[in-house]
Amino acid sequence: MKIRIFTLIVILFAVYTNTTAQDDKELIKNVIEEGYVKGLHNNGDLAVTAKSFHEGFNLLGVSNNHLTKFPIYSWLEMSKKRREQKDQPVRPETISKYPMIDITGNAAVAKVELYQNENKIFTDYLMLYRFDEGWRIVSKIYEDHRKK
Repeated sequence: MKIRIFTLIVILFAVYTNTTAQDDKELIKNVIEEGYVKGLHNNGDLAVTAKSFHEGFNLLGVSNNHLTKFPIYSWLEMSKKRREQKDQPVRPETISKYPMIDITGNAAVAKVELYQNENKIFTDYLMLYRFDEGWRIVSKIYEDHRKK
């Protein structure tokens, strides 16, 4: 009898844990989709974008064998200026795929593949933390497939 009760408790805990992880994955996908993909790639609401990124966010890259950092406030300003230009060519819609989201406690990493016209343009690795207000993107590294 005790073994059956213990087994039932373990099963219920496993179901609860899996449900919570799935809920967190959906929350993370929503933050990335609304704030990053729609906000920065598809000319969405930059106010939503600002809330999706932590103010300490840095986009990390490598240029001439040196690590580069691009803070979110610079990225938002650049996006705002680009939208204000009158002669901007129409960019194709960016579509995202999420091959991997891994969560450990309040930390997460998401692998995001971005496509335009069915061509992969970026593979991004976004790092997120859960804050009191929810999941926020804190860092990004990437591979640019357009230059290959």
